[in-house]
Amino acid sequence: MYRLFYVLLLVFSFCHSVFSQTNTKSKQIEIVYGGTLTLDEVKYPGATIFNSDGERQVQFRHEGLDVWCDIAILYQQTNMVKAYGQVFLQQGDSLKMDSGYIEYNGDTKIALAKEKVKLRNDKMTLETEELFFDRNLQEAYYTNHGKITDEENVLTSKEGRYFVVPKKNKFVTNVKITNPDFVLVSEMLDYYHPTGHVYMFGATTITGKDYQIYSEKGFYDTHTEQGYFMKNSRIDYDHKIIFGDSLYFDKVRSFASSTNNIKIIDTINNTIVKGHYGEVYRALDSMFITKKALIISLVEQDSMYMHGKRIVVTGKAGERLVRAYPNARMYKSDMQGKCDSIHASELTGITQLIGKPVLWSGENQLTGDTIHVLSNTKTEQLDSLKVFDNAFIIEKDTLSDGFNQVKGKVLYGKFYNNKLKRIDLLQNTEVIYYVYTDNKEQVGINKTKCSRIRVWLNEKPEIENIIFYTEVEGAIYPDDKLAENERKFPNFVWRGDEKINAKEEIFPEEEQKIEPKKLQEMKTSEEIDAYELELSGSTEKNKETNTQ
Repeated sequence: MYRLFYVLLLVFSFCHSVFSQTNTKSKQIEIVYGGTLTLDEVKYPGATIFNSDGERQVQFRHEGLDVWCDIAILYQQTNMVKAYGQVFLQQGDSLKMDSGYIEYNGDTKIALAKEKVKLRNDKMTLETEELFFDRNLQEAYYTNHGKITDEENVLTSKEGRYFVVPKKNKFVTNVKITNPDFVLVSEMLDYYHPTGHVYMFGATTITGKDYQIYSEKGFYDTHTEQGYFMKNSRIDYDHKIIFGDSLYFDKVRSFASSTNNIKIIDTINNTIVKGHYGEVYRALDSMFITKKALIISLVEQDSMYMHGKRIVVTGKAGERLVRAYPNARMYKSDMQGKCDSIHASELTGITQLIGKPVLWSGENQLTGDTIHVLSNTKTEQLDSLKVFDNAFIIEKDTLSDGFNQVKGKVLYGKFYNNKLKRIDLLQNTEVIYYVYTDNKEQVGINKTKCSRIRVWLNEKPEIENIIFYTEVEGAIYPDDKLAENERKFPNFVWRGDEKINAKEEIFPEEEQKIEPKKLQEMKTSEEIDAYELELSGSTEKNKETNTQ
C-alpha cells in the first residue's frame, strides 16, 4: 500500500514539474505516453522506468524533439532520459533517426545514439555505431567510422560531422566518396547534400573513368564532375599531366584549364608546355597556351624550345600541328630562329617559319621569304632545310670586320646528326667570301656569280668550303682593290643582335615582364555556408516551379 502511494506521489510530482516550470532555463523532459511505470532504486536510483504496454511505444518530448522507444528511464532530477529498444527520434518534419539506444540530456540538449544508428534528413542517410547530436548547434558527429548516402553518392570516413543547416557533412580522416562515375578519396572535406558540392581542405584524389585529379584545396561538383583546384594540384587527362597554381576541370565539356606557373606534360608526344594560362580540349585533341607560352620538344639530349605570344596545339598523336604566333621564336643549342609565326606539323615533319624569318646556325645567319625545317617523322631528328625566295647566308668574318655572304633564289640544307652540314643554293647565286692562307693571312675577297653554290660547314659550325658550279664568273680581289660599298650585297641585313643565345632569352622583353596574376582565395567556411544555402534555396524554388 505504501509503495503504491509513493509511486502515485512521484508521478504527481513529475507531472507538476513538467507543466509548472516555465521560468527555468531548460524545460523538463515530458513523457507523452508512458505505457507502464515501474521503479528500481537498486538498479536505477532516482529514475522512473517507462515500458511499452504492447499497444504503443513509450514517447517523450523535449522542445520540438520526439523520441519513441520500448523502454525509457527518466532521471527527473538531472533532466536526462535513456531510451532502449527500437528507438526512433524525430525533430521537425525531416530529421529522423533510428537506433538501439539513445541517451538524452534536456539541460545540455545533447543526445548520444548507439547500436546501428541511422540518421535521415530529406534524401540523406547517415549510418554509424555511435552518434552524438548537439541540438544547440544542430550538429551530429561521430568519431569511429560512418557512412553517408544520398541520391548519387556514398560517403565514408573515420570521423564526420553533420550540420542540419545547411545540410552539410564535414569529414576528417580516410574520407571516401563513391559515385558511379568516379571515386574521391580525401583527408578532409565539406560536402553539401542539396547541391552535391565538395570543398576539399586536405590531400584529395579524384579518379574518374578517363581522368585523375590531385589537389590539397579546392572545389568539386559531384553532379557535373566539374571543379577548380588551388594547392599542389595536378590533372592527369588524355595522356597529359596538367599542373598550375589554379586548375579548372569540366568533364562534360571535355575541358581543363590552368592559371599561373602552368606545366602540361604530354607523355605521348614527349613535350612540355609552360605559361601562365593554358587550356586543354580533350574532344578536340587541342591545347591553347598564352602569357609566356613555351613548348619544349624533348629530342634526345638537345631539346627544342618554341615560343609565341600564343601557342596552339591541335590533332591527335602522330598528326599534331603546333602553331606559335605572333613574335615566334625557337631555340636549340645549335640552331635558333625568329619570325612572325611558326607552324610545325608532326605528320609531315615540316616546321615553317613565316613572316620575316631568320635562322642562326652557329655563326651563320639564314634569311629568306619563307623557311622550312624538315624532320624525319620516324626518328624525329632534323633532316633538311629549305629557304624559298631571296635565300641569304651571312657569317661575320672572324679575322676582319667584314661579312661572308652567300645568296640565291632557293636554298637547300642537309642535317647530319641534327647539325647543319651542307647547304646548296640555286639560281642567281652570288658569294662574297674572305679568303685566307693556312697561316690566317688574308689573300683577298672572293666575289663570284654562278648558277649553283655548295657550302660545307664545320663542327662550330662555320663556312669551311665553298664550291661553285656552272657559269662561274668572278675573281678574288685584294683588300685594297674592293670598295666598301661593294663588300655587301644590296639587300644585306645583319640581325646578329637579335640572336637568341640561350633558352632563357627566348622570351621578348615585354613577355619577360609578365607576372602571375593574383588568384582569388577560397571562401571562408561561413561564406561557403551562406553561398550554399542560397544555392539550395534557389534549387528548391526551381523544383516547386517545375512541379506546378
